[in-house]
Amino acid sequence: MSYGFLDIAVTPSVRAVQEQMGTAGLWEGFPGERASDRFTPSEAAFIASRDSFYMATVSESGWPYVQHRGGPRGFLKVIDESTLAFADFGGNRQYISTGNAAANDRVCLFLMDYPRRARLKIYAHAQVLALDADPELAGQLSLPGYRGRPERLYRLRLAAFDWNCPQHITPRFTESEVAEAVAPLRQRLAELEAENAVLRARLAPASGEAG
Repeated sequence: MSYGFLDIAVTPSVRAVQEQMGTAGLWEGFPGERASDRFTPSEAAFIASRDSFYMATVSESGWPYVQHRGGPRGFLKVIDESTLAFADFGGNRQYISTGNAAANDRVCLFLMDYPRRARLKIYAHAQVLALDADPELAGQLSLPGYRGRPERLYRLRLAAFDWNCPQHITPRFTESEVAEAVAPLRQRLAELEAENAVLRARLAPASGEAG
């Protein structure tokens, strides 16, 4: 039966390594189709909560290139069940990913949730657009108040996705995630300090009389 993502990923050379390692049978005999060419609400929610991802492209000389993309949470948007898009902000002005995508539109995205040790892999075909090429899409990708300056738009047509197991993913937390986690502790500490201040104020006159 079809696995979806692995139908793309498993080439003859990959298959040969799987057979050599005795794992080829692990990816056979699924009870039904493992469709992965349409995002479900689960993937859509995961994507909407990301503030960064990694995108791989391949150059005309065959070399892969992986670049980090970041922005406000949700800047990578699910346009429909088979389309993603994002505004590409100005960076180091090398334009390697954009140049690679012009020659070969195949890209692979890794979306990481380090605190929950989750990882979503996405194969897609990239279309690079000028900012004024699709005003409706540009409006959907607009991020008022964000300091980044968009230079172009990326529209990604989903080919397949898959989830990875959490093994070997070390939990990491952003500054905002740490702040959110310790907020109850800070609140409780403030309450205790206020209680202590009240108690000290009550005890101060009694201590003075005893002196």
